[in-house]
Amino acid sequence: MNISIVGTGYVGLVTGTCFSELGANVVCMDTDEVKISKLKKGIIPIYEPGLTELVERNYPGRLRFTSLISDAVAHGDIIFISVDTPTLADNTSDLTNIYNAVRDIALCMTGYKVIVNKSTSPVGTGQSIKREIQSILKMQGKPFDFDMVSNPEFLREGNAVVDFMCPDRIVIGAESIKALEIIEELYARQAALGIPLVSTDIETAEMVKYASNAFLAAKISLMNEIANLCELCGSDAGIVSEAVGLDKRIGRHFLNPGPGFGGSCFPKDLRAMLGIAKDNGYTPKIIKSIIDVNEEQKVLMFRKIKKTVGRLKGKTVTVLGLSFKPGTDDIRESPSIAIIRKLLDGGAKVKVYDPQAMKNTQSQNPDLNVQYCQNTFSASIKTDCIVLATEWDQFVCLDFDHLKKLVRTPVFVDLRNVYNSDDVKKYGFSYTGVGRS
Repeated sequence: MNISIVGTGYVGLVTGTCFSELGANVVCMDTDEVKISKLKKGIIPIYEPGLTELVERNYPGRLRFTSLISDAVAHGDIIFISVDTPTLADNTSDLTNIYNAVRDIALCMTGYKVIVNKSTSPVGTGQSIKREIQSILKMQGKPFDFDMVSNPEFLREGNAVVDFMCPDRIVIGAESIKALEIIEELYARQAALGIPLVSTDIETAEMVKYASNAFLAAKISLMNEIANLCELCGSDAGIVSEAVGLDKRIGRHFLNPGPGFGGSCFPKDLRAMLGIAKDNGYTPKIIKSIIDVNEEQKVLMFRKIKKTVGRLKGKTVTVLGLSFKPGTDDIRESPSIAIIRKLLDGGAKVKVYDPQAMKNTQSQNPDLNVQYCQNTFSASIKTDCIVLATEWDQFVCLDFDHLKKLVRTPVFVDLRNVYNSDDVKKYGFSYTGVGRS
């Protein structure tokens, strides 16, 4: 099949590259000419395990890059829209990028296309896009037929390639049998593995993405509230989460206490759900509470550090981990960044280290007055507290014996409950976790 991807960001690049790996001929298009130029040189703009190898294997054969929408539309029988849809201050979704994309696509169309929206967007966007394309084709006197499809993505950063190749499910929202069969054929390799294909209407497919993220975010926030209660009651949240997770009705995933969720999806999508609800005259109390709990969790983690360190002014705090989760360089809505800002506001000096996210942190937060360090050891020299904020693999086996010789004050705050308190204390460190008295 000939596929075009309009928008070569995180989702678009992974989607296009993986489709090429599965045998499709793919053109990835983006208006960012600098990004496209780098991709043509083999420079991948994001950190995602396994992605670089797939790009190198398929480019310039089945995978190509362009900054020209005309090239993308001419090539693709199926055109995926994968652009950013940020949430505005009033919780509505900014669909500017989507409408710019569909207008450009419509202006370049010369025949039948299946246009697939992979960008997370409010329920009703698919129909709105359809009307926009119909209007442009009519104005141009082009009697071309086309089909609109919603195909939400469920890619976890740090695991996106695997999630694309072997997803839990594939959701296809379509109005015509023709379009449905074309997209089902596109995912035939995954379907052959027994992966469920959920076929539905466009509006339902659009809601599935929001509903999935809301459920996952709810588990995180609820477990964090339980952990906070455990801490007050003298219970061990780690054992509580383990026991609760063994209940098959609940499951083990997303039950680790921590500083709250971040990233490009959960915060944005939950706020967008509030906007969708408002437009429909409804107030979703649970969704709002998930957002509130998550914001409060960052404050509580800052207070935990402050209580452990004491007076922040004149103190040095080391923060290990800047990305919102391990396996990615994405710092969007990262709890770590929020906590660092509060530490700085409190008068502390902050030293940071992250194996992948420091470049993004520097470029996206030029006002963040922290010391960027080359490794865990240099970040820990003469510090008064080490905070483990993101559970990267290299932070899971810290050399506390050596760290004890470097720090000014042996204090360790484990915001991810990676370590057993006794294992840390035997090296002379004080230990503070989440949900542990």
